[in-house]
Amino acid sequence: MPTISRNLVVPLGSKVMQGKFTKGASQGTSLQELSELPAFHVLPHPLPRTPMIEVAHLTKCFGPITAVRDLSFRVRAGEVVGILGPNGAGKTTTMRVLTCYLPATSGEVKVGGFDAVEHSLEVRRRIGYLPENAPLYGDMTVRDYLRFMARVRRLAARLIERRIQEMTAVCGLQAVLGRVIGELSKGYRQRVGLAQALIHEPQILILDEPTSGLDPNQIAEIRQLIKTLGRERTVILCTHILPEVSMTCDRILILSNGGLVAQGTTEELSRQAAGDAVYHLTLRPPQGLPAEGDGRHAALGEVRAKLEAMPGIRRPECLETIDGGRARFRVSADAARDLGEELFRLAVENGWTLSELRREAVSLEEVFSRLTTREK
Repeated sequence: MPTISRNLVVPLGSKVMQGKFTKGASQGTSLQELSELPAFHVLPHPLPRTPMIEVAHLTKCFGPITAVRDLSFRVRAGEVVGILGPNGAGKTTTMRVLTCYLPATSGEVKVGGFDAVEHSLEVRRRIGYLPENAPLYGDMTVRDYLRFMARVRRLAARLIERRIQEMTAVCGLQAVLGRVIGELSKGYRQRVGLAQALIHEPQILILDEPTSGLDPNQIAEIRQLIKTLGRERTVILCTHILPEVSMTCDRILILSNGGLVAQGTTEELSRQAAGDAVYHLTLRPPQGLPAEGDGRHAALGEVRAKLEAMPGIRRPECLETIDGGRARFRVSADAARDLGEELFRLAVENGWTLSELRREAVSLEEVFSRLTTREK
C-alpha cells in the first residue's frame, strides 16, 4: 500500500482529528486506526445542530393494543432531551424502537441519518443504552465485564484497556474495578451499567431512570455527568423524577396514551399548560395609601381601575395592604402574552413605586399533571 504524507483534518464522530502522518498508515487505514497514530491529536469540535434522531408518525401495536400512536419528534445533535409520561404512556416502547430492540408497526425512525429498519446495525453502533435494570453479569468482575462489552461492541483490541481506564474515571469505578459485580451496591451497579453504555463512545446515549437507587451525592454526580456528556453527544433521558429533567435537560417531551401531548423547555411547557398567566405586583401610589377609611378604598379602586383598563389584563385583585402605604395585587392575563414590560410601563406612567413584579411560575409537576390528565 502507498503511504500518505500530508496534513489532514478528519471528522470522527463528535470530534475532529488533525495531524500529519507519514508512516504506518495506508489509504485503507480506518479513522479509528488513524486516531492511534502518534502524530494525531483530538481537538474539541462542537456538534452541528442538525437532527440526530428523527421519528415520523411512529406507531407500535401489540396485537389489539396500540402502545405508541402516530408519534413524531426530532432531537438535535448535542441536545439533552427528557421524556416524561405516566405509566403506559409509551416511553419504554419508544426507546426500544429507537434502539432497534423492537420494530415499528408503521412510521419511520432515523438515527444519525440511518433508517432503523434498513440499517439497524449502523443505528446500534451509534447508540449507548442503559435500561432501568442494567444488563450486568453478576459473576464477572467490573473490569472483565467492561472488557467483554468492549469486545461485543467491536472495539479494536489496542483501544480496550484505554477505554476501560477512561470509563473507570468518568463513572467513579476505581474502588470496585476488581470486584465481582454481584457483590456491588445498586449505586455501583448503576455506574457499571452507565460505563458499558459509554464504552464504545456512542454519538447517542439513551438512559432509562439512570439515578435509580443512588444516594443524593451520587445523583448530583450523575446529573453533572449527563450535562457534560450532552456537550459532545445526544442524550435522551427517561425518568419519573421531574426535578431531574428540569435540572439536566434542554427540552422535554411529554407522552400520554402513546402520543406526544407537549414538548418544549420547562418555561414553554408552563405557558402551554397554564390557562392564564398570573402576575403579582406590590406597589405604592405616589402619595402612599391612606391609613384607613374612604380615602384608602378610593386609592385602591383607582389602581384597580387602571390595571383593569390595560389590554389583556383580567380580574385585578387586591390581596392585602402592607406597611409603608403599599398594596399587593394579583392580576390574570392571557398566557400567550408576556405583559411584564407593559405592567412596568404602567407603573412608571402613574408614578407607582414597584417593590415586586413577578409572573407566577407553574411547577413541572403541575404542568405534567395538567397535560397528561387532559388526554385521559
